[in-house]
Amino acid sequence: MRQWLGAGILAAVLALTPRPGASEEITRFTPLRAEDLSPAQRAWADLIAVPPRNAKFTAPPYRAYIRNPDLAPRLSNLSDYLRWNTSLPPRLSEMAILITARHWTAQYEWSAHYPLALKGGLDAKIADAIADGRRPDTMKDDEAALYDLGMALYHDRKVSDEVYKAALAKFGERGIMDIIGIMGYYDLVSMTLITMQAGAQNDSVRPLPALEK
Repeated sequence: MRQWLGAGILAAVLALTPRPGASEEITRFTPLRAEDLSPAQRAWADLIAVPPRNAKFTAPPYRAYIRNPDLAPRLSNLSDYLRWNTSLPPRLSEMAILITARHWTAQYEWSAHYPLALKGGLDAKIADAIADGRRPDTMKDDEAALYDLGMALYHDRKVSDEVYKAALAKFGERGIMDIIGIMGYYDLVSMTLITMQAGAQNDSVRPLPALEK
């Protein structure tokens, strides 16, 4: 593994240049200079500069993670599992992320994962209903089981036997823990992005509307 990132590569990893159409510039957790990194920060920056993570280097929340180089590698390792290695297909894992983004009204997270959810096979009508705070009219059985589990956790703060049994039938115990893991990790991501005041990634995705409390 390389022990030092060139200034140009490191700038790409740490700087957050708003993408075309970005709703606002993020000014919190300002980019760090290469010469200001501690050895631990430098080692983690070098670690994430290789595939498959390289697609995410210029975007939050990595610019915030690096502030805590003891926590950062644990978070990126958890992210790797939850993004690509769970028992859920992308259609469902991305749906879980959308439910979390909607719960927090995390605009950056929503705009980043909405296209990934559609690419993974989620019907746009389902994603749009989630955005509007409505139960989607037409869902597959596994989508309904995931949605009901998410709503039970976020809104009811308890999981009924009926909801649990439906989730268990579709996902098994491991799958339920994968769903909880995805939502829990993206709770952390949402809180990080909200703290950073990260707006929508670009204007190609309709922003989440405010919901009545």
